[in-house]
Amino acid sequence: MAFSRVNGVVLHHELRGVAERPVLVFANSLGTDFRIWNDVVARLGDRYRVLLYDKRGHGLSEATPAPYGMADHVNDLAALLDHHGIEKAAVVGLSVGGMIAQGLAALRPDLVAALVLCDTAHRIGTEEFWNARINAVLENGIEAISDGILQRWFTPAYRSPDNADYIGYRNMLVRSPVEGYAGTCAALRGADLTESTRALKIPVLCIVGDQDGSTPPDLVRSAADLISGAEFRIIADAGHIPCVEQPAAVADLMAAFLKSARYV
Repeated sequence: MAFSRVNGVVLHHELRGVAERPVLVFANSLGTDFRIWNDVVARLGDRYRVLLYDKRGHGLSEATPAPYGMADHVNDLAALLDHHGIEKAAVVGLSVGGMIAQGLAALRPDLVAALVLCDTAHRIGTEEFWNARINAVLENGIEAISDGILQRWFTPAYRSPDNADYIGYRNMLVRSPVEGYAGTCAALRGADLTESTRALKIPVLCIVGDQDGSTPPDLVRSAADLISGAEFRIIADAGHIPCVEQPAAVADLMAAFLKSARYV
């Protein structure tokens, strides 16, 4: 396990692969850690150097006092890339991770060669929605609202008590640090990236599960429509976390996109 203090916070991360290869960076969603990407990374083989990390307040990274701003998460990732001397990367982000990716491309265009935006948008939810989520978590914990979250994350077929993987991902959610979860909800509450995302001039692929209950296909399509030349793809039989339910489809789309963007 690797831990580094960057931008004033200790981040848990893992850097895999040969230094000379193109870099892929993966940013995870709210209430998860970087293990959600393992099956996708495995399918991409040894073509890339891969940086996985747990964002502030998630996984084994430090949970600093809430609230957070989206700029905190963006600056954390920029500092982690600088720490490892990574000068250019394709950034893959899911949900809030996709907003971090968009924010990084706007703040540090020198670092970002291309984006893969999974189940995300330029703005997610309303102030009222995130205030209610924050209050619910602080008052009763994550487990009290976990069933509703998991219904948005995964398809009915996946949410079987006989599916050991589903039980594991439920544990990942409910064991998330409350401080980090609520802090990141606050970052989502205050984030509207419409104009900075509209200004992006790099290759972008937007993908979404056809049964995503958190960022439905129409919302993700609206983000793709902001970006000149962005590709938009829907993944069948997947909810909000297609990298878990349909990793082969995600990896295939990514590989084709990165090849077309000449990032190989």
